[in-house]
Amino acid sequence: MSKDMAEPTGTRPFSAYEWMLSLRYLRARRKEGFISVIAGFSFLGIMLGVATLIIVMAVMNGFRKELLDKILGLNGHLLVQPLESPLTDWKEVAARIAKVDGVMLVSPVVEGQALSSSPFGSSGVLVRGLLGESLSKLPSIGNRIVQGTLDGFDTSEGVAIGKRLANQLSLRTGDNITLVHPKGATTPLGVVPRIKPYKIVAVFEVGMSEYDSAFVFMPISEAQAFFNRSGDVTAIEVYTNNPDRVQTFRKLIAEAAGRPIFMIDWTQRNATFFNALQVERNVMFLILTLIVLVAAFNVVSGLIMLVKDKSSDIAILRTIGATPGSVMRIFFITGASIGVVGTLGGFLLGVAVCANIESIRQFISWATQREVFDPTLYFLSRLPAELDVRETTAVVVMSLTLSVAATLYPSFRAARLDPVEALRYE
Repeated sequence: MSKDMAEPTGTRPFSAYEWMLSLRYLRARRKEGFISVIAGFSFLGIMLGVATLIIVMAVMNGFRKELLDKILGLNGHLLVQPLESPLTDWKEVAARIAKVDGVMLVSPVVEGQALSSSPFGSSGVLVRGLLGESLSKLPSIGNRIVQGTLDGFDTSEGVAIGKRLANQLSLRTGDNITLVHPKGATTPLGVVPRIKPYKIVAVFEVGMSEYDSAFVFMPISEAQAFFNRSGDVTAIEVYTNNPDRVQTFRKLIAEAAGRPIFMIDWTQRNATFFNALQVERNVMFLILTLIVLVAAFNVVSGLIMLVKDKSSDIAILRTIGATPGSVMRIFFITGASIGVVGTLGGFLLGVAVCANIESIRQFISWATQREVFDPTLYFLSRLPAELDVRETTAVVVMSLTLSVAATLYPSFRAARLDPVEALRYE
């Protein structure tokens, strides 16, 4: 037999007719309406699962980033506290630490609790005494002054307070806020609380409700007098150029201090909070992955029913020369199309929601007349979302893998269908 007369060995894989039949099986007909409904729900399940997973992971990342930026923008990466003797030599120690390579800011701090009051209310606050230069360099404060100014802060004998505290006490720049400290002057009748009014020279807004409603900053000399500290400070806060290298900086700062000190870094001060956030993030990922997995199982069930419904079509295809591989590819394309289109749709929906999540939150709050994201509960004044390229890629790849894997068994079952058995009862 000549080469031209040789029997055909089958069509090219993923040829036009295989795509035509696959897409035709996806379209609803009256008899196959139920199967098309299953395919539609599978598509929606995968799309919503991928979108939800992307949105939730982005919001969790946004929470971590925003909280980390705000916490580290107001609290030092390392807190240096004295051992054996008070930090009366804080100026010399701060100067030596400032020379360490990678240290961006060294801020001596006098810290204590007090009661703030005005004619319109009262609230407990955390008072921090800082140098005006240090306060203006803090990114969470210096760049977020909404009223007043920090110019001449060291000699102003005034204070800077958060916007929420100002609103709570109905105060603004130029008004006086009264601070009460229980351990004041000692008299023959006992300890008398120190009560002193301070002029408000600046109002800041960090964007974290816990800080905006509880922090009061004053010149370090005023704080030493207010808290009865004779020339010493509570601690020295150190800000570095890389918070993740805090363990390396610990050794360098301990050597540079030149005196006995005790250090606490930001990972220790906030360990419980960030560990809980990481656990919640991992659990949410696992739970939402189940949505995609359930949708993939819907693809399996829908394809199995489609194979059973199209058994006579498969038998006819086989009798006119279609190979088992061709039949398998037809149903593989049918199932994979649902997963691929659903994944891409979920990806686009997730990215779109993340890009406009704050506007969506405001619209939902306006429509329902309820606060969807209460800043007093979540510490932040807005809903953050931070897309991570690697995580988003991992979600898309996982969904595509599950979707493709879900089509293998029904497609293999279609390829093994015996055409004689299929046509016998037709």
